[in-house]
Amino acid sequence: MFDKLKEECGVFGIWGNPEAANLAYLGLHALQHRGQESAGIVSSDGTTLHMHKELGLVTDVFDADKLARLPGSAAIGHVRYGTAGGRGIKNAQPFAVDCGGRPVAIAHNGNLVDATARRAELEKDGAIFFSTSDTEVVLHLLARQQSGDFPTRIVRALERVQGAYSLLFLTDDAMVGVRDPRGFRPLILGRLKEAWILASETCALDLIEAEYVREVEPGEMVVIDADGVHSSFPFPKAPPARCIFEHVYFARPDSLVFGTSVYEARTRAGAQLAKEHPVDADIVIPCPDSGVPAAIGYAEASGIPFAMGLVRSHYIGRTFIEPTQSIRHFGVKLKLNALRKVLEGKRVVVVDDSIVRGTTSRKVVKMLRSAGASEIHLRISSPPTSWPCYYGVDTPSRAELISASHTVDEIAKYVTADSLGYLSLEGLHQAVGSMEGYCHACFSGDYPVSFPHDEVKRSLRILEA
Repeated sequence: MFDKLKEECGVFGIWGNPEAANLAYLGLHALQHRGQESAGIVSSDGTTLHMHKELGLVTDVFDADKLARLPGSAAIGHVRYGTAGGRGIKNAQPFAVDCGGRPVAIAHNGNLVDATARRAELEKDGAIFFSTSDTEVVLHLLARQQSGDFPTRIVRALERVQGAYSLLFLTDDAMVGVRDPRGFRPLILGRLKEAWILASETCALDLIEAEYVREVEPGEMVVIDADGVHSSFPFPKAPPARCIFEHVYFARPDSLVFGTSVYEARTRAGAQLAKEHPVDADIVIPCPDSGVPAAIGYAEASGIPFAMGLVRSHYIGRTFIEPTQSIRHFGVKLKLNALRKVLEGKRVVVVDDSIVRGTTSRKVVKMLRSAGASEIHLRISSPPTSWPCYYGVDTPSRAELISASHTVDEIAKYVTADSLGYLSLEGLHQAVGSMEGYCHACFSGDYPVSFPHDEVKRSLRILEA
């Protein structure tokens, strides 16, 4: 109903605090924007792993009684939006199993591009899977490593897969974080007094008043145990390919991602957008909430006053995420409402972060016209999204992405805007502070890691020419 790319997942782990499960709950709450389908926590009391996970939001899945049944000074947690393997409780994470007589839990943010091939090999060799998630492939590969210590077995398992992963592992005596060699998905290291934290974003640290230490580097393995933090780089180096869409939409604006302030990157994107696509107008309004920083940047750079012409409801439960046909005609009105007193008779610049299918933008423009706007100029703080993602983002097929088959003028006509302007890819790179080291495949079609044709069919339908 709300035409956005779906966030991947969020992970949070803490080692060395007696309130580990409670702190993991708070960390997941801060990362809720990264996945709203399911939430789970696994804790360790030094001998046994304890787990609870359900479908739903963090605040619905956990209460005081459930958290009390997760004892121990270490825990990892996960919030999920299914990007590979389908939805349902069987794919909710973390996964917890006995592996060679040792309890192991795993939480994954990303997507393995060769998961189907590895799964077929494992099943041919007698493996039985309890889920359809690509994350379980890693567990099976790990179980087949018969020699070496636990970190070494993790490395050998991951050497057999390709794709995007920021992984957390929890055992009875260690917590391990691993980031793929290209660093597609974010992972950071933090500290709360004597406790160590691994998380997808720094906003999770802010909530529990923890200190940001540094970014876990691409290809790095961090092992945290009773002796402290141990870092290694066990994989061959590869050119970094950090997901640039984290700065466009996925991450919270109050986070540092890939060492850069998300809020500042978005305001710079808006300022650059104003330079690339100026227009005579009376007010600049955001499409809330993700469009707010870019709209502020656009207003400051253009000198056009900023206003809140759209108000978003934050109280739409999961009941309305996929509405029944009988209420589908309400569309974006369930989330957005236009302020006639702000818009009436005004030439309006509307700043949003992206256009996927174009359906929401069309409804927003109609809503603004109904509220009395005399002109509507749509400005997008990223390039046209023309290609699917295979690295942990739930993207429509290429045939469903409007910019894959329509020019900018044709899209403007479809959404009924008076004009439409996208930020250039060069402008986006300037906003994030680097011209290199980012994956921009969703904009350019330049995929840094190739994927088997069967994976395209499996995970996100078929890539169409």
